[in-house]
Amino acid sequence: MRAGNILYGLVFLAGAGVYAAMLLWTLPAITEAAGGLMPFDMRPFGYTHTEAVNFLAALTPEGLALYLGPQAWLDRAYPALLGLFLAWSFLRLGPGTLPRVVLVVAALAGAGFDYFENARVHAMLQAGPQGTTETMAQAASLATVLKSGLVTFCLTALLLLVLWRGWRRLRGVS
Repeated sequence: MRAGNILYGLVFLAGAGVYAAMLLWTLPAITEAAGGLMPFDMRPFGYTHTEAVNFLAALTPEGLALYLGPQAWLDRAYPALLGLFLAWSFLRLGPGTLPRVVLVVAALAGAGFDYFENARVHAMLQAGPQGTTETMAQAASLATVLKSGLVTFCLTALLLLVLWRGWRRLRGVS
């Protein structure tokens, strides 16, 4: 097995592990600590200023510590791992130069918007419900929507590429 394939697999496993930790531990605990309200990261269609303030007001001190601590650390690693995995996958599977470039740029932009979202959410968590402005909430929400849209686009493209490759292999076309 080539070293590149091993590294590719390790990037996938690391990303999947970080995502699993968020999905199974930090995000459900934060949701519970906010009285059932979804964390900002899990609102793919964004949120209003009022929704942001309501979430921040409902969040317990323990939930805030979890969001600013373990969740923030996990979410520092995840965008890079997902962006790298997607970009690498598109370089390996893409049908041509231009589609590969477009898909790689989309994957890296998705990671970039995820980091921007993280910074904006951190600012709102630090500011609390009274200090979170309309502008802060709008910027964070926009980053969330853009991240979610790009990641959805990339995951759909990856699924279609895998299916296309599988179909070609079944038909005996290389």
